[in-house]
Amino acid sequence: MNEPPSLGLSPLSRVRLDELLQEMLDRVGDVVASRERLRALLDAVVGIGSDLDLRSTLQRIVEAACALAGARYGALGVLGPDRVELSDFITHGIDPAAHARIGDLPHGRGVLGLLITHPEPVRLPDITQHPDSYGFPPGHPPMHSFLGVPVRTRDLIFGNLYLAEKQGADEFTDDDEEIVVALAAAAGVAIENARLFALAQRRERWLAAAAEITSVLLGTVRRQEALQLIARRAREITEAELVLVLLAAGDEAGRYRIEVADGSPALAGREIAIDVDALLGGEAGLDRVGDWPGPVPAGPVMAAPLTGTDPPQGLVIVAGAAAGGTDDATMLSSFAGQAALALQRARAQEERELLAVLEDRERIARDLHDVVIQRLFATGMQLQAVAPHAVRPEAAQRINAAVDDLDATIRDIRRSIFELRAPVGAQLRTELGTAVDKAAAILGFRPTLDVSGPVDSAVPEDVVPELLAVLREALSNAARHAQASAVRVTVRAADGSVLIRVEDNGIGTDPAAARGGLVNMGERARDLGGSCRITPAAGGGTVLTWRVPLG
Repeated sequence: MNEPPSLGLSPLSRVRLDELLQEMLDRVGDVVASRERLRALLDAVVGIGSDLDLRSTLQRIVEAACALAGARYGALGVLGPDRVELSDFITHGIDPAAHARIGDLPHGRGVLGLLITHPEPVRLPDITQHPDSYGFPPGHPPMHSFLGVPVRTRDLIFGNLYLAEKQGADEFTDDDEEIVVALAAAAGVAIENARLFALAQRRERWLAAAAEITSVLLGTVRRQEALQLIARRAREITEAELVLVLLAAGDEAGRYRIEVADGSPALAGREIAIDVDALLGGEAGLDRVGDWPGPVPAGPVMAAPLTGTDPPQGLVIVAGAAAGGTDDATMLSSFAGQAALALQRARAQEERELLAVLEDRERIARDLHDVVIQRLFATGMQLQAVAPHAVRPEAAQRINAAVDDLDATIRDIRRSIFELRAPVGAQLRTELGTAVDKAAAILGFRPTLDVSGPVDSAVPEDVVPELLAVLREALSNAARHAQASAVRVTVRAADGSVLIRVEDNGIGTDPAAARGGLVNMGERARDLGGSCRITPAAGGGTVLTWRVPLG
């Protein structure tokens, strides 16, 4: 049997050479392994930055960390605004059934809290043996080896990356810690980019909503619809549970009326007392600033005053927002300014309509006084001059009777002139609002009221009680039979008639089966020469249309 050449080496030298060759091969293997891990790290960095959605970015970070360190379980705990507890917990390796058994997500106590109070990497061979170990809840999978690394965005700690159960070894190594620290640094950049992208998208939505509201304010402003649009858009953008528009109620300081409640319509129409300074200063939530009606939404609260007066004439409040920050608070202030502008525009339009009515009334009164009365008076004087020359007594009596009729007509016209020049009150508008407010108690929410035209001056006094009776009956029917969640009342005086339109989104009704109050409403309309119709609403529900002439 031939032996390999000894190359002139002694047996001991050949053993040492074999050891050196093996050591060199091991080092080459380590270099290759390190190269593969670096390549995997680069692939992971590219992967976590491939999408700008924050939630999916966080999920990819956890998955990449588990793959790089060989961990069976991974999680990324996001710090809340208070910087002392976790507000979100993204996991990998635990199936939904295990999640359900575990229950509530951790808040950052025990060993998990070490990285919150001391943001430095933590590596443990057995987490259960650490003196700060908080233990695991029932149903939680067993975990021993542990590696925790903080994730920074700029100079702030965004959250912590937690890995557990090293696969193929008893504990995580120095190399594992180094590569996860490197991944956490790249993750911080990816997270910051995703947050900036989300912020830019939210700003774009705020600006689009502001442009939409501005276009509405450039036209004819219906106050209620404008405020509802502002509240609805603010709630959509902030993903809030509730957005309120509050207006000052009377002269009492700190007392406000809920004009719009997007997310809880039943609150509309209620009056509450609020400590405005505490709310705007962020010193307390809704449950501690006043007599809040009903349960308070969980989550952050933002508030902005309707600008223009001190104390403010109203507030816009966002409660239970999923997104919130300095940028959202600034945009909310802009929305509050638009709400104040909507109120001012609506008030200015009402004043212009009132001024137009007053001008028409003054013109009519002037024409009656300067033209009609003078002609009637001249005609009466002529008849009185002719009366003594009448040949037959019957003719003289008829002339005198005509003069008396002219005098009575002149008195009636003078009385009409006095009424036309009397100040225009807001009695009917006020009574309409009162009727709607009272209906809110039985409906569970405040109906939307739209009033247009000169209802206070154009609606005759004998029609006013009939109109109010019809409105009360319609709202009562909606409360008792419609099972509706929204009711809109429209009162309009135009084109020689006054119209009431009450629309609900309830279960509907059969017009052929009308009885009781519905029959009475029809009879009231016919007595005044008008009409009453009940029709199905386009999207479900009922529409009552009651119209009578003003003449």
